[in-house]
Amino acid sequence: MTMKAIQFDIITVFPQFFESPFSFGVLGRAIAENRVRVRAHNLRDFTNDRHKTVDDRPFGGGEGMVLKPEPMFLAVESLGIAEKSVRDASRERVVLLSAQGKSFTQATARELAQVERIVFLCGRYEGVDERVNDLLADTELSIGDYVISGGELAAAVIVDAVSRLLPGVLGNQDSSRYESFAAESALASAAIPADRDVTSERPHPRSTCDSGGLLDYPHYTRPPEFRGAGVPAVLSSGNHEDIRRWRRRQSLSKTLQNRPDLLVDATLTEEDRALLDELRHET
Repeated sequence: MTMKAIQFDIITVFPQFFESPFSFGVLGRAIAENRVRVRAHNLRDFTNDRHKTVDDRPFGGGEGMVLKPEPMFLAVESLGIAEKSVRDASRERVVLLSAQGKSFTQATARELAQVERIVFLCGRYEGVDERVNDLLADTELSIGDYVISGGELAAAVIVDAVSRLLPGVLGNQDSSRYESFAAESALASAAIPADRDVTSERPHPRSTCDSGGLLDYPHYTRPPEFRGAGVPAVLSSGNHEDIRRWRRRQSLSKTLQNRPDLLVDATLTEEDRALLDELRHET
């Protein structure tokens, strides 16, 4: 079977930024195994003046400088990417990274993991000429409700999040299926018929989160006691059902405390709803 690989092209004024982030850990191994290919392209190589100018003052006045459209278009065209009007977005995608974009989520990462080639346009300075967004990019993405100095950090985050969803990139593929924000749950993957007693047939607790769209539960390892703080006794009890219930309750509790917005779309059972009622009454 042919190994699925993905190509990332990053257009930036700081290509040297990417020499380090992609050299370590899971992503470094994926690149070494040719499951992931990453190339950074210097935007200044696509300018026509001796100063290699990529920005200019904004029309209408205002602070800062704006990245010009010409170098961005020339850079993308040099990669052989089809024009936006005829581009097959299921095979190749051009993504503009900016604070004004749609929020990047795990669902977006799963969608992008199906694409063969992704080109990232890294915004800088005050922003990018809007014609880049209108005429060149398929989508505009932001990694959060805050402003960073440029799209390079955002590109690195998205490359990592997408790459780890590819088959073979993680040592255990369940690591990406059952962690925070994952849409699938261990119960669903067990394929237990609806008329069966799921309590007795539920799989043993996994090392990662059976999340169903929630945040991960707390994890513990040795030593069993550290600076006066011990490991919850249930985790050493050997009772798989008690451990499952404890982990699910902790996952619900952490989500309720840190990201209650996720509960709106999370996959919740009647047991989950009862646990949430208990947690809300405790606060």
